[in-house]
Amino acid sequence: MKAILCSQFCQPDDLVLADVPDPVAEPGQAVIAIRSAALNFFDILMIQGKYQIKPPFPFSPAAEVAGVIESVGSGVTDLTVGDRVVASCGYNGAREKIALPANSIVKIPDHLDFDRAAGITVIYGTALHALEDRASPKPGETLAVLGAAGGTGLAACELGKLLGLKVIACASSDEKLAFAKGHGAELTLNYAKEDLKDGLKRLTGGKGVDIIFDPVGGTYAEAALRAIAWEGRFLVIGFAAGDIPKMPLNLALLKGCDIRGVFCGAWAHLNPPKYRANLEKLVNWAADEKISSHVDRAFPLTQTADALKVLAGREAMGKVILHP
Repeated sequence: MKAILCSQFCQPDDLVLADVPDPVAEPGQAVIAIRSAALNFFDILMIQGKYQIKPPFPFSPAAEVAGVIESVGSGVTDLTVGDRVVASCGYNGAREKIALPANSIVKIPDHLDFDRAAGITVIYGTALHALEDRASPKPGETLAVLGAAGGTGLAACELGKLLGLKVIACASSDEKLAFAKGHGAELTLNYAKEDLKDGLKRLTGGKGVDIIFDPVGGTYAEAALRAIAWEGRFLVIGFAAGDIPKMPLNLALLKGCDIRGVFCGAWAHLNPPKYRANLEKLVNWAADEKISSHVDRAFPLTQTADALKVLAGREAMGKVILHP
């Protein structure tokens, strides 16, 4: 089968298309013939050796896949050949087939297309865990989403609205903000035109924001924290800006607020039944059009480097998909 391989830490253009052996379903596993694989910003960091997870070489990028069950190993009773499914794999999704533990695979309805399904597990899984499990949300609270037009940010806007929060989308262009407003945001803030702290204070009538969802990091993190409400919750999602901020802890003291880390992958490993329940909930919401799982664009497997560059340039509004 064909696979995109990273054989040493490299840039997107250094990835190669190669032939590798077909996977075999071991006991408790199933092989998925991949129809769609979704990319995320951390795929770029992973191939560069800058991510906290460093797979053994050679590996493929892409952490989420959707496709059809091709074979099952012994002991697998809840999956059959031909089932339409989705799964989070961590890496190795940019290839034609993958073998995964059967208990990590979730069936999808016939009317949910593979591209939209593939984009659910990471961004919506992270956003749902962040907002429902970590943020202690109360209906009517304000939620500021940084990088609101990116994959995880867009998911947070949609899920925030579903959870009854007042969503403030924050992004660097009016085009991105208009897009976020069409996906759940009630208010918008262009932080390329207005100071982030002052803008959030203005939009909340001076009270500050109850929940801050930050997948961006960099200089925006401290500015957002300075606009948090008393007993607010600052959710650390990731660092798409590239720099990991060093936060003045006196702000947490003065605001009586919490800074809460969100590491969905580790949480899912420690809480597999809850993670699976979250994923099944998201699949049903996507099938019922309650969440968009919006696809920005799709590329053939041979153009994986181009797809990663779209993410690196922050051009995508929604998911970037590969078609093996």
